[in-house]
Amino acid sequence: MIDLLQIVDSANKVIHTVAAGDTNGDGSLSFFELVKMGGWIMIPLGIMLLIAVYVFAERSIAVNKASKIDQNFMNIVRDHIISGNISAARSFAKNTNNPVARIIDKGIQRIGKPIDSIEKSMDNVGQLEMYKLEKNMGILSVISKAAPIFGFVGTLIGLMQLFSEIYAANEVAIGTISQGIYTKLITSISGLVIGLLAYFGYHYINTQIDKASNKMEAAAADFLDVLQEPTR
Repeated sequence: MIDLLQIVDSANKVIHTVAAGDTNGDGSLSFFELVKMGGWIMIPLGIMLLIAVYVFAERSIAVNKASKIDQNFMNIVRDHIISGNISAARSFAKNTNNPVARIIDKGIQRIGKPIDSIEKSMDNVGQLEMYKLEKNMGILSVISKAAPIFGFVGTLIGLMQLFSEIYAANEVAIGTISQGIYTKLITSISGLVIGLLAYFGYHYINTQIDKASNKMEAAAADFLDVLQEPTR
C-alpha cells in the first residue's frame, strides 16, 4: 500500500513538472513549449539553424545557376574558331554568364600563344570560379560540428541544474529529475538534428559543385581540342 502511494505521488510530481511547461494549458507540450524548456542554449542553436538554412539555399541557387549551360555552347564556339571568326567567338562567350563561358573566354583571349600557356590561363580562371562556388561552404561545415557541441553544453547545464536543485532540496524528487532530463534531451536532440542537417547540406552542395567542376574541365578540354583542329 505504501509503495502504491509513493508511485501515485511520484506520478503527480511528473504531471506537475510537465504542466509547468504547458503554457497554453492544453494538457500537452507543443514544439515551441519544448523549445522554451530547453533554456537559453536554444537561442544559439536556433541562430545556427537559420544560418545553415540560408547558406544552403543561397549556395544551392548559385551552384545550380552556375551548372546551367546551353548544350550548343561549345558547338557555337567551335564553329566560330574553326571559321577564323575569333571576335565572334569571344563576343559570344563574353555575353554568356556562367563559369564555363568565362573559362572559354579566357582561352579565346590567349589564342595564338602556346597551348600550355592557354591551358594554364584557363586553369587559373577555373580555380577562381571554384572559389566562388565554394564560398561560405565552411560555415555549413562549422555548424555541423558546433551544433552538437552546443547541444551537449545544454545537457551539462541541465545536469548541473538538476544536481543543484537536488542538493538544495536535500532530497531526490522525481519532478526535479524529470525537469533536468527534459532540458538535457531537448538541447541534445536539437543540436544533433541541426548538426545532421548542416552535414547533409554541406555534402549535397559539394556534390553539386563537383558536377559543375566536371563540366568546366570537360569544356576546357573540348576548347583545347578545337584549337588543334585545322581552320577552314
